[in-house]
Amino acid sequence: MPTSATTADHAAQPERPRMRADARQNVDALVLAAKAVFAESGVDAPVRSIAERAGVGVGTLYRHFPLRSDLISAVFRREMDACVDAATEIEGSYPPGEALDRWIMRYTQFVATKRGLAAALHSGDAAYEPLAEYFSTRLTPTLARLLAAATASGDVVQSVDPSEFLGAVANLCHGGGPASTEGSGQAERMVRLLLAGLRTSDGD
Repeated sequence: MPTSATTADHAAQPERPRMRADARQNVDALVLAAKAVFAESGVDAPVRSIAERAGVGVGTLYRHFPLRSDLISAVFRREMDACVDAATEIEGSYPPGEALDRWIMRYTQFVATKRGLAAALHSGDAAYEPLAEYFSTRLTPTLARLLAAATASGDVVQSVDPSEFLGAVANLCHGGGPASTEGSGQAERMVRLLLAGLRTSDGD
């Protein structure tokens, strides 16, 4: 009996990694599909359209994301991670002041193109509460690091709270209109003015 059980275990082992890989692939496909569908149609888009774009069944979608809020949160986390990762590349390619500007504009694009996501996050749904902490532990420290470097180099002369600055940028983006080219352009112009203010002392 022990020998048979051991043999059965060994026979089953090769399948488990494949299942995990398939599941991971499905999750990635669903998050990417949701990102695209949300951008086009908003967060209330039919889940069937997301599943179809991902190339999976609706049952697979619900197995990985039982609630719509689960999928929205996954999209936001993926996009936040990409925004944070972009900072490392930008820091290595540009001087501190320019690196700050470029990353803030990258963040601006991240916020401005999230049609309906911001409204969902501020809906009061407790399902989104963990995202606030994720935001503060990922994006806020990234901006703090960029601001510190730009201040040390003399490019920035104003002291600003990183969290408040990110909030101000988000407010400018939301005021420009959801996912419209005109609204996005207006938001970028306003954010550039905000960045210019960091370089002007109170006495100027």
